[in-house]
This record gives sequence, structure tokens and C-alpha cells, in this order.
Amino acid sequence: MRLEKKQIVQEIKSLLQDRPFILINYHGMSAETLNGFRGRLQEIEAQCHVVPNRLLLRAADELGLQDVASAELAGDTAMVSGDCDPVAMAKLVSEFIKEQRDKISIKWAYIEHTLICAAETAALAELPPREVLLAQLLGLLEAPASQLVRVLNAKVASIVYVLNAFLQKKEQAA
Repeated sequence: MRLEKKQIVQEIKSLLQDRPFILINYHGMSAETLNGFRGRLQEIEAQCHVVPNRLLLRAADELGLQDVASAELAGDTAMVSGDCDPVAMAKLVSEFIKEQRDKISIKWAYIEHTLICAAETAALAELPPREVLLAQLLGLLEAPASQLVRVLNAKVASIVYVLNAFLQKKEQAA
């Protein structure tokens, strides 16, 4: 392998290592449109790089990402990766695809050490933001405790009501 290609493989390895990434088919997209997309990706600390399929598969093989190394790749490939929330990245890619009126498409993604298809990546983009999911989880975890407190308060309150009624009855009898 030529030295230039070895350097490209090393760059691709640095983009793949311990990061989620999404591969898209960018055929027919202008350089200006791709650069605009790259600017939007910078806001969430992600990047988009055009990568040769064979060199991407070689980099994945060298990193031990066997699922990726054995995956099928054809056509023009751009890789979106970054140290960001994979859901935010999938949302941005999905929005961009809708804006381009489906001129481009998702090939597949690699998130949390799992290779996922285009449909699963699109479903991932439909999830609420991470903060909303965490708030929903907190609400679910908090619900049983608050219900227990309400039940215990109700029992204590009912005892107080019974004692109060007993005292009122005593006062009326006296």
C-alpha cells in the first residue's frame, strides 16, 4: 500500500476509534451543500468526511471492528462521526436528508459497538433528546417513592381524622 493510502487509513482510524459514526451515500450532492452540512455538524462537535470504501473497511479491520470490516459498501461514501450524542447526530443527518429531498441516503451506522441498518438509524433520529429521556426516566424512578409517601400520609391522616372525631364526640358528650 502506498504511503498516502496508509496515512488516509490512519486518519480514518482516528475518526472511527471509540466514536459513533453514520455512513451516508452522498452521490449527486454539490461541494457547497456538503460544506454547509459540515458547518451544521460542527455545532454538535461532529464531522463529515468523504472516505474511500476500501480504505474505510481496512481501517475498521485494523481497529478490530469486525462487524464494520465485513459490511457491504458500494457507491460514494461520506462518514459522519464525532464525540457527540449519537441521537443528535442521527437527527441532524435525517434532517439533512429530508432537506435534500432524498437525494442522499443513510447506508448504515455504528453506534455503541453495534452495526445498525438505515431504518434503525432513522428510528434513532425520532427519539426525543437525551435530556428529555433522562427526565422521563427520573420521573419513572421517582413515581413509586412519591406514591408510597402519599399512601403513608393518607394512613397517618386517617388516624388523625379518627382521633379528631373521637375528641369531638367526647367534647359533645361532656
